[in-house]
Amino acid sequence: MLTAKGVATRERIVAAAAAEIRERGVSAVTLDDVGRRSRTGKSQLFHYFPDGKEQLLLAVAEREADQVLEDQQPHLGQLTSWHAWHEWRDAVVEKYRRQGVNCPLGVLITEIGRHTPAAQAVTAKLLSQWQGRIEAGIEDMKAAGEIRSDVDPARASAALVASIQGGVAILMSSGSAQHLEYALDLCLDYLRASSN
Repeated sequence: MLTAKGVATRERIVAAAAAEIRERGVSAVTLDDVGRRSRTGKSQLFHYFPDGKEQLLLAVAEREADQVLEDQQPHLGQLTSWHAWHEWRDAVVEKYRRQGVNCPLGVLITEIGRHTPAAQAVTAKLLSQWQGRIEAGIEDMKAAGEIRSDVDPARASAALVASIQGGVAILMSSGSAQHLEYALDLCLDYLRASSN
């Protein structure tokens, strides 16, 4: 069990690794780079991550996955009215617009997830949790009679997550959030058009 100081040091290392990966990509980042940025020596790095870079990448993946869901709260857990859905949509767009290339979702999916099977598992878990929360919102809206009963919540929530990820990838490469906004708007229009 880590002390409070140990937890802080480990978090500093993970944050430094995430920042390096955002700036330079996974393959270009070394443990020496992370050590310099986090102001920790190799012995400290291996104390917290005895299996080396692979274990550190997994920790970064877990951190970024947690951040993706945290960034959408409290809206993501309260998708029970059209007003709430639009607040969530606005929060998602604004968050990713502000983050730009420093996006946890983009780093997780386009960088880390491609390099380690363990990180792919973290990404799969994130997508499952994220989709599950959106699906719950769709089910709540169906129960309230706001969405037609034949809309498949699993398919609709998967499409919403895919539209966000695609919009974020374009935002990271172009600097524009317009595709993300349009994708979300079309998904919400589809759900609203399906209401009674």
